[in-house]
Amino acid sequence: MAKNVIIMGATSGLGEALARRFAALGCDIAIAGRRTERLEALARELRESNEGIRVFWDMIDVRSPEAPLRLSHLSDQIGGVDLYIHASGIGHENTSLEPTIELETAETNALGFVRCVDTAVTLLRSQGRDGQIAAISSVASTRGLGASPAYSATKALQAHYLEALRQMSLAKGWDITVTDIRPGFVDTPLLEGKSYPMTMPLAYAADRIVKAILAKRRVAWIDWKYLLLCIAWRCLPGMLWERLPVGFVPFRTEPKQEKKAAEPKSAAGGPEVKKPEEAAGTAANEPGKDK
Repeated sequence: MAKNVIIMGATSGLGEALARRFAALGCDIAIAGRRTERLEALARELRESNEGIRVFWDMIDVRSPEAPLRLSHLSDQIGGVDLYIHASGIGHENTSLEPTIELETAETNALGFVRCVDTAVTLLRSQGRDGQIAAISSVASTRGLGASPAYSATKALQAHYLEALRQMSLAKGWDITVTDIRPGFVDTPLLEGKSYPMTMPLAYAADRIVKAILAKRRVAWIDWKYLLLCIAWRCLPGMLWERLPVGFVPFRTEPKQEKKAAEPKSAAGGPEVKKPEEAAGTAANEPGKDK
């Protein structure tokens, strides 16, 4: 089993949960992310809860050109890396194609992903011993999702990139295992408080991810229900898939709308008619929906 584990994106969600689990297994842990206060708190918790392990941390923004250097320094601190876990990522529904959301998603999930995973490959090769890279992609890598264009596209990039690294590793004789973790909906901050059927508890998903990593799986679907779902997705012809509504999110549960109050009636018994300026004022003050 890996002795030195580096986890990128350990300040919340799956990354944080995996840090706790590998620390409990007796691994030395190096955690990284953007929120310093969360890294400090988690490092303190891991040291107090797991006697005898070493814990290191550093603030690393995967979007920064300095990320590879900081990741290398973190590896030096812990004494080399046996297992690198990439759990850093963002995702949003964006049916309005807000450019900022699309570009930030691409910068984090594509550029940041490649930047850090490539650094991990370089570190593992330089050590002259076997190692493993495990990255959390998504079932969204299977098809383009109209509700989340940049998210599904960047997750497809990650899945293909990891497959390419496996091929490269075998062709060049590198002793590097590459594991692609593909979870479905997990109850983490990434869901932004939205409700989806088939959402998995964080602990349930994290336990299965640890098992997949320890088993050195090539591709691990979390869990079997999502594997069946993605097989069905792949069987749909492109023309049929593309005709799904643009705002379609598989298994999304929309919040229940409150029933509208009955329209007030005028003295004559018919619906009350608002004056033009009243109607305009109502429309102007209606709050927009969060995306």
